[in-house]
Amino acid sequence: MEHFLEGCKAALQKKDGNDFHVVLGNEACDLDSMVSAITLAYFLSKTSSSKNLVYIPVLNIPREDFPLRTECSFFLRENGISEDLLAFRDEVDLADLYESGQLSLSLVDHNVLPRSDSYMEDVVTEVIDHRVFERKPSANCRVTVELVGSCTTLVAEKIVQEAPQILDFQLASLLRGTIILDCVNMAPAAGKVTPRDTEYVTILESKFPNLPQRDAAFDSLQNAKFDVSGLSTDQMLRKDLKALTSRDVSLAVSAIYMHIEDFLRRDGLENDLQTFCRRYGYNVIVAMAITFTAEHEPIRQIAVYSQQGELRKLVSRTLKQATNPSLDLSLTGHGPCSHVTAYRQGNTWASRKKVLPVLKDFLRKIDGSSRPMQAFQEAEDSKGQSLDNHFEVFPADDGDQPDSQDSCAGGEDPRGRDCWARFGKQMEDGLEDENSFPPTPMNSLVEGCPLDRGLPKLTAEAILERISRITVGDSEGNVTNGSQ
Repeated sequence: MEHFLEGCKAALQKKDGNDFHVVLGNEACDLDSMVSAITLAYFLSKTSSSKNLVYIPVLNIPREDFPLRTECSFFLRENGISEDLLAFRDEVDLADLYESGQLSLSLVDHNVLPRSDSYMEDVVTEVIDHRVFERKPSANCRVTVELVGSCTTLVAEKIVQEAPQILDFQLASLLRGTIILDCVNMAPAAGKVTPRDTEYVTILESKFPNLPQRDAAFDSLQNAKFDVSGLSTDQMLRKDLKALTSRDVSLAVSAIYMHIEDFLRRDGLENDLQTFCRRYGYNVIVAMAITFTAEHEPIRQIAVYSQQGELRKLVSRTLKQATNPSLDLSLTGHGPCSHVTAYRQGNTWASRKKVLPVLKDFLRKIDGSSRPMQAFQEAEDSKGQSLDNHFEVFPADDGDQPDSQDSCAGGEDPRGRDCWARFGKQMEDGLEDENSFPPTPMNSLVEGCPLDRGLPKLTAEAILERISRITVGDSEGNVTNGSQ
């Protein structure tokens, strides 16, 4: 595998008259997408008879974002593969290869190119995916779409059936570990595993009985997925982020996988938060921390950051007074950051998915105000004047006092199975969205209108491609009408 990846990097640097077949994963670049791209490209390179066609897996994110996929970097290390051997989207000029006629594509873990890449649809020759099929049928594109738990299952099936001789321990480990993670350790209670997933995990295990035990493999990957120990504050906030926007407020809701007290004690945090907001254009950060007790019960905490004091108070008050669901918030006390308000969350079963609608409703009400940002600024200038006159849905603060007792206990896990007892609440939080379709970059999950930030950019290639489609459509219509 390492020799194959080294050859890919060398071929990209030379481009000596070669054509390139790129195996492209989706924009989420989770473990399933990454391993599907690498292993399919490896399979194609081993089974192709063409001497001038180079098969290259491309991870569909910038290299700087790869550390956010902590389970991916961990799994590569576990299997002896250096990140330096990988090719990332910002390192491969697909547009240039397309324009020069040197490009063909296989799509894995998605079946439709995003709008920004739609000009390349005519060079897609293969699709392997496990989601609902959404692309237009084409005689020039081989399609394998099955609703299995993991796209890697379909790649494993292809390798086992068509080229079993290329299987070695490393390749089997990559395939099997990814399927196990996607299918929640093959637990039926999770509702993700299918008989096909189980079949190919069993086949791989029978061929390589020295593979790690399933529980150990799953636990190590699941723990790596939530390991943020090596990340900067910027990376930690972007790892699992949802962005909500309104007319005047842009709000980042980040899942944080550590105790909020530890997060707030990070060196230089206040400057990091201010820089993060300035870099990405946010007014407010809501950090939703989740950790677990030794009994695998969730501990949830929330921190609200904003340089605008009144805006921070409004967001905090909205969360505290929420009733659907009630979060049961209590102040943890004032930490070292003067622009942060931190809470313990008594209702530990209210995940981020439950909180997002509360914040969306807050933004709608802000938009309904006649002059929200002007009101914020006036309140700041008057050193603390209340905004209650401007926003009737927010009553006066009820004078919270820090609660001296931890509010960490969660309810009993209703699912009962071991995997769900240990990891069920992690599954309910944001990282499960990596498998949603269409995939969207983690730092671009915007819930507002698509035109909120201006008109989309159109490339010359996209315009010419659309004109070409119209011309072809008109020609086909004329032929059809003429033959009737």
